[in-house]
Amino acid sequence: MQASEVPRAVAAAMSTASSLGLTVDDALVLHDSNKLTLRLLPCDVLARVAPVAQQVARFEIELAQLLAESGCPVAALEPRVEPRVHERDGFVVTLWTYHEPVTSREVPPADYAHALERLHAGMRKLDVPTPHFTDRVEQARQLVADRDRTPALADADRELLGDTLRSLGRVIGERGGAEQLLHGEPHPGNVLTTENGLLFIDLETCCRGPVEFDLAHTPEEVGEHYPDVDQDVLRECRILVLAMVTAWRWDRDDQLPDGRRLGTEWLGRIRAALDR
Repeated sequence: MQASEVPRAVAAAMSTASSLGLTVDDALVLHDSNKLTLRLLPCDVLARVAPVAQQVARFEIELAQLLAESGCPVAALEPRVEPRVHERDGFVVTLWTYHEPVTSREVPPADYAHALERLHAGMRKLDVPTPHFTDRVEQARQLVADRDRTPALADADRELLGDTLRSLGRVIGERGGAEQLLHGEPHPGNVLTTENGLLFIDLETCCRGPVEFDLAHTPEEVGEHYPDVDQDVLRECRILVLAMVTAWRWDRDDQLPDGRRLGTEWLGRIRAALDR
Protein backbone atom coordinates (compact mmCIF):
# COMPACT_ATOMS: atom_id res chain seq x y z
CA MET A 1 0.00 0.00 0.00
CA GLN A 2 1.24 3.51 -0.78
CA ALA A 3 2.82 5.04 2.34
CA SER A 4 0.60 8.08 2.08
CA GLU A 5 -2.50 5.85 2.35
CA VAL A 6 -1.43 3.91 5.44
CA PRO A 7 -2.64 6.40 8.12
CA ARG A 8 -6.06 6.63 6.46
CA ALA A 9 -6.26 2.85 6.14
CA VAL A 10 -5.40 2.39 9.82
CA ALA A 11 -8.01 4.96 10.79
CA ALA A 12 -10.62 3.24 8.61
CA ALA A 13 -9.97 -0.11 10.31
CA MET A 14 -10.04 1.32 13.82
CA SER A 15 -13.23 3.31 13.27
CA THR A 16 -14.93 0.35 11.57
CA ALA A 17 -14.18 -1.98 14.48
CA SER A 18 -15.21 0.65 17.03
CA SER A 19 -18.53 1.18 15.26
CA LEU A 20 -19.21 -2.55 15.64
CA GLY A 21 -18.78 -2.43 19.42
CA LEU A 22 -15.18 -3.62 19.61
CA THR A 23 -12.75 -1.77 21.88
CA VAL A 24 -9.92 -0.30 19.82
CA ASP A 25 -7.22 1.96 21.24
CA ASP A 26 -4.29 0.99 19.05
CA ALA A 27 -3.34 -0.76 15.80
CA LEU A 28 -0.13 -2.64 15.07
CA VAL A 29 0.93 -3.08 11.43
CA LEU A 30 1.68 -6.77 10.87
CA HIS A 31 2.07 -6.76 7.09
CA ASP A 32 1.96 -4.21 4.30
CA SER A 33 1.63 -5.36 0.69
CA ASN A 34 -1.30 -4.89 -1.68
CA LYS A 35 -3.37 -4.72 1.49
CA LEU A 36 -2.62 -3.67 5.05
CA THR A 37 -2.87 -6.26 7.84
CA LEU A 38 -3.37 -4.88 11.35
CA ARG A 39 -3.74 -6.22 14.86
CA LEU A 40 -6.34 -4.10 16.66
CA LEU A 41 -5.93 -3.77 20.42
CA PRO A 42 -7.15 -4.40 23.07
CA CYS A 43 -9.99 -6.28 21.30
CA ASP A 44 -7.32 -8.45 19.62
CA VAL A 45 -8.84 -8.58 16.16
CA LEU A 46 -7.02 -8.92 12.85
CA ALA A 47 -8.10 -6.32 10.27
CA ARG A 48 -7.31 -6.48 6.58
CA VAL A 49 -7.63 -3.21 4.68
CA ALA A 50 -7.41 -2.55 0.94
CA PRO A 51 -8.39 0.26 -1.42
CA VAL A 52 -11.90 -0.29 -2.75
CA ALA A 53 -10.69 -0.53 -6.35
CA GLN A 54 -8.13 -3.28 -5.59
CA GLN A 55 -10.09 -5.80 -3.54
CA VAL A 56 -11.96 -9.06 -3.86
CA ALA A 57 -12.85 -9.14 -0.17
CA ARG A 58 -16.42 -10.39 -0.56
CA PHE A 59 -15.22 -13.47 -2.46
CA GLU A 60 -12.54 -14.12 0.17
CA ILE A 61 -15.02 -13.93 3.05
CA GLU A 62 -17.52 -16.24 1.38
CA LEU A 63 -14.80 -18.75 0.54
CA ALA A 64 -13.33 -18.64 4.06
CA GLN A 65 -16.76 -19.41 5.53
CA LEU A 66 -17.33 -22.35 3.20
CA LEU A 67 -13.88 -23.81 3.86
CA ALA A 68 -14.18 -23.39 7.62
CA GLU A 69 -17.53 -25.18 7.56
CA SER A 70 -15.81 -28.06 5.76
CA GLY A 71 -13.17 -28.28 8.48
CA CYS A 72 -10.37 -26.93 6.31
CA PRO A 73 -7.28 -25.41 7.96
CA VAL A 74 -8.02 -21.75 7.21
CA ALA A 75 -7.94 -18.65 9.40
CA ALA A 76 -11.35 -17.83 10.86
CA LEU A 77 -13.39 -14.67 10.59
CA GLU A 78 -13.94 -12.65 13.77
CA PRO A 79 -16.96 -14.27 15.49
CA ARG A 80 -18.02 -11.18 17.47
CA VAL A 81 -19.16 -9.28 14.38
CA GLU A 82 -21.17 -10.04 11.26
CA PRO A 83 -18.98 -11.67 8.57
CA ARG A 84 -19.13 -9.07 5.84
CA VAL A 85 -17.14 -6.43 3.97
CA HIS A 86 -17.12 -2.94 5.47
CA GLU A 87 -16.47 0.15 3.34
CA ARG A 88 -15.08 3.32 4.88
CA ASP A 89 -13.20 6.31 3.48
CA GLY A 90 -12.31 4.59 0.19
CA PHE A 91 -11.17 1.34 1.82
CA VAL A 92 -12.69 -2.08 2.40
CA VAL A 93 -12.15 -3.60 5.83
CA THR A 94 -12.60 -7.24 6.82
CA LEU A 95 -12.22 -8.52 10.38
CA TRP A 96 -10.67 -11.87 11.30
CA THR A 97 -9.71 -13.86 14.37
CA TYR A 98 -6.21 -12.98 15.50
CA HIS A 99 -4.15 -16.16 15.88
CA GLU A 100 -1.08 -15.84 18.08
CA PRO A 101 1.80 -17.25 15.98
CA VAL A 102 4.01 -20.05 17.26
CA THR A 103 7.51 -19.16 16.06
CA SER A 104 9.69 -21.49 18.09
CA ARG A 105 10.28 -23.96 15.24
CA GLU A 106 10.17 -24.35 11.49
CA VAL A 107 7.18 -26.07 9.95
CA PRO A 108 7.99 -29.75 9.30
CA PRO A 109 7.52 -30.42 5.57
CA ALA A 110 5.23 -33.38 6.29
CA ASP A 111 2.92 -31.18 8.40
CA TYR A 112 2.89 -28.51 5.69
CA ALA A 113 2.01 -31.12 3.03
CA HIS A 114 -0.72 -32.66 5.20
CA ALA A 115 -2.33 -29.28 5.87
CA LEU A 116 -2.28 -28.41 2.17
CA GLU A 117 -3.74 -31.81 1.32
CA ARG A 118 -6.60 -31.16 3.78
CA LEU A 119 -7.19 -27.74 2.23
CA HIS A 120 -7.30 -29.23 -1.26
CA ALA A 121 -9.70 -31.97 -0.12
CA GLY A 122 -12.11 -29.35 1.16
CA MET A 123 -11.73 -27.23 -1.95
CA ARG A 124 -12.64 -30.18 -4.19
CA LYS A 125 -16.11 -30.13 -2.62
CA LEU A 126 -16.78 -26.52 -3.62
CA ASP A 127 -18.18 -25.23 -6.86
CA VAL A 128 -17.29 -21.55 -6.99
CA PRO A 129 -16.34 -19.47 -10.04
CA THR A 130 -12.62 -18.69 -10.07
CA PRO A 131 -10.00 -17.83 -12.71
CA HIS A 132 -7.91 -20.57 -14.27
CA PHE A 133 -4.25 -20.56 -13.24
CA THR A 134 -3.33 -19.71 -16.83
CA ASP A 135 -5.25 -16.44 -16.46
CA ARG A 136 -2.80 -15.44 -13.73
CA VAL A 137 0.11 -16.55 -15.90
CA GLU A 138 -1.21 -14.35 -18.70
CA GLN A 139 -1.38 -11.35 -16.35
CA ALA A 140 2.32 -11.80 -15.60
CA ARG A 141 3.11 -12.20 -19.31
CA GLN A 142 1.26 -9.00 -20.17
CA LEU A 143 3.21 -7.18 -17.47
CA VAL A 144 6.48 -8.37 -19.00
CA ALA A 145 5.33 -7.33 -22.49
CA ASP A 146 4.43 -3.81 -21.32
CA ARG A 147 7.64 -1.75 -21.47
CA ASP A 148 5.97 1.20 -19.77
CA ARG A 149 5.18 -0.91 -16.69
CA THR A 150 8.55 -2.74 -16.68
CA PRO A 151 10.98 -0.11 -17.99
CA ALA A 152 14.09 -1.46 -16.21
CA LEU A 153 13.79 -4.98 -17.64
CA ALA A 154 16.55 -5.68 -20.19
CA ASP A 155 15.50 -6.99 -23.60
CA ALA A 156 17.12 -10.41 -23.13
CA ASP A 157 15.47 -10.82 -19.72
CA ARG A 158 12.13 -9.65 -21.09
CA GLU A 159 12.36 -12.30 -23.82
CA LEU A 160 13.34 -14.98 -21.31
CA LEU A 161 10.41 -14.24 -18.99
CA GLY A 162 7.90 -13.84 -21.79
CA ASP A 163 8.90 -17.09 -23.50
CA THR A 164 8.95 -19.02 -20.21
CA LEU A 165 5.53 -17.80 -19.13
CA ARG A 166 4.02 -18.47 -22.56
CA SER A 167 5.50 -21.91 -23.17
CA LEU A 168 5.22 -23.42 -19.69
CA GLY A 169 1.74 -22.00 -19.11
CA ARG A 170 0.62 -23.64 -22.34
CA VAL A 171 2.40 -26.97 -21.74
CA ILE A 172 1.04 -27.38 -18.19
CA GLY A 173 -2.44 -26.25 -19.20
CA GLU A 174 -2.56 -28.74 -22.10
CA ARG A 175 -1.42 -31.80 -20.12
CA GLY A 176 -5.04 -32.66 -19.34
CA GLY A 177 -4.40 -33.75 -15.76
CA ALA A 178 -6.89 -33.42 -12.91
CA GLU A 179 -7.70 -29.83 -11.94
CA GLN A 180 -9.49 -28.37 -8.96
CA LEU A 181 -9.91 -25.25 -6.86
CA LEU A 182 -6.52 -24.11 -5.51
CA HIS A 183 -5.29 -21.62 -2.92
CA GLY A 184 -3.18 -19.96 -5.61
CA GLU A 185 -0.29 -18.83 -3.41
CA PRO A 186 0.15 -21.17 -0.40
CA HIS A 187 3.74 -20.05 0.20
CA PRO A 188 5.12 -19.87 3.77
CA GLY A 189 4.08 -16.22 4.06
CA ASN A 190 0.45 -17.33 3.75
CA VAL A 191 0.68 -20.07 6.38
CA LEU A 192 0.20 -19.36 10.08
CA THR A 193 1.77 -21.65 12.66
CA THR A 194 -0.67 -21.61 15.58
CA GLU A 195 -1.43 -23.64 18.68
CA ASN A 196 -4.23 -25.24 16.65
CA GLY A 197 -1.89 -26.25 13.84
CA LEU A 198 -1.20 -24.72 10.45
CA LEU A 199 -3.77 -22.31 9.00
CA PHE A 200 -3.84 -20.85 5.50
CA ILE A 201 -4.63 -17.18 4.93
CA ASP A 202 -5.08 -14.80 1.99
CA LEU A 203 -7.61 -16.65 -0.16
CA GLU A 204 -8.01 -13.90 -2.74
CA THR A 205 -5.59 -15.64 -5.12
CA CYS A 206 -7.72 -18.76 -5.52
CA CYS A 207 -7.77 -20.23 -9.00
CA ARG A 208 -8.36 -23.55 -10.74
CA GLY A 209 -5.59 -25.84 -11.88
CA PRO A 210 -3.45 -28.88 -10.95
CA VAL A 211 -2.41 -29.27 -7.30
CA GLU A 212 1.20 -29.10 -8.49
CA PHE A 213 0.69 -25.37 -9.17
CA ASP A 214 -0.02 -24.84 -5.45
CA LEU A 215 2.85 -27.09 -4.41
CA ALA A 216 5.21 -25.05 -6.58
CA HIS A 217 4.80 -22.18 -4.07
CA THR A 218 5.98 -24.31 -1.14
CA PRO A 219 9.49 -25.42 -0.10
CA GLU A 220 10.75 -28.33 -2.22
CA GLU A 221 10.62 -30.79 0.68
CA VAL A 222 6.85 -30.30 0.98
CA GLY A 223 6.26 -31.82 -2.45
CA GLU A 224 8.05 -34.97 -1.33
CA HIS A 225 5.37 -35.58 1.32
CA TYR A 226 2.28 -34.78 -0.76
CA PRO A 227 0.69 -37.96 -2.19
CA ASP A 228 0.35 -38.76 -5.89
CA VAL A 229 2.29 -35.77 -7.19
CA ASP A 230 3.37 -35.69 -10.83
CA GLN A 231 6.99 -34.69 -10.30
CA ASP A 232 7.47 -33.64 -13.93
CA VAL A 233 4.51 -31.26 -13.72
CA LEU A 234 5.73 -29.99 -10.35
CA ARG A 235 9.17 -29.16 -11.77
CA GLU A 236 7.54 -27.26 -14.64
CA CYS A 237 5.23 -25.45 -12.23
CA ARG A 238 8.14 -24.40 -10.03
CA ILE A 239 9.85 -22.72 -12.98
CA LEU A 240 6.56 -21.15 -14.07
CA VAL A 241 5.81 -19.75 -10.62
CA LEU A 242 9.37 -18.43 -10.31
CA ALA A 243 8.91 -16.65 -13.66
CA MET A 244 5.63 -15.14 -12.42
CA VAL A 245 7.03 -13.75 -9.17
CA THR A 246 10.13 -12.54 -11.02
CA ALA A 247 7.92 -10.60 -13.43
CA TRP A 248 6.20 -8.84 -10.53
CA ARG A 249 9.54 -7.73 -9.12
CA TRP A 250 10.17 -5.72 -12.30
CA ASP A 251 6.86 -3.86 -12.11
CA ARG A 252 7.75 -0.18 -11.75
CA ASP A 253 5.18 0.04 -8.91
CA ASP A 254 6.48 -2.98 -7.00
CA GLN A 255 7.08 -2.06 -3.36
CA LEU A 256 8.66 -5.25 -2.07
CA PRO A 257 11.81 -4.33 -0.11
CA ASP A 258 14.89 -5.40 -2.06
CA GLY A 259 12.57 -6.53 -4.86
CA ARG A 260 14.82 -5.50 -7.75
CA ARG A 261 17.80 -7.45 -6.35
CA LEU A 262 15.55 -10.50 -5.95
CA GLY A 263 14.28 -10.07 -9.49
CA THR A 264 17.83 -10.15 -10.82
CA GLU A 265 18.74 -13.18 -8.70
CA TRP A 266 15.63 -15.08 -9.79
CA LEU A 267 16.35 -14.44 -13.47
CA GLY A 268 19.60 -16.35 -12.95
CA ARG A 269 17.74 -19.19 -11.24
CA ILE A 270 15.28 -19.43 -14.15
CA ARG A 271 18.12 -19.68 -16.67
CA ALA A 272 19.82 -22.36 -14.61
CA ALA A 273 16.58 -24.36 -14.23
CA LEU A 274 15.84 -24.18 -17.96
CA ASP A 275 19.41 -25.25 -18.79
CA ARG A 276 18.97 -28.35 -16.60
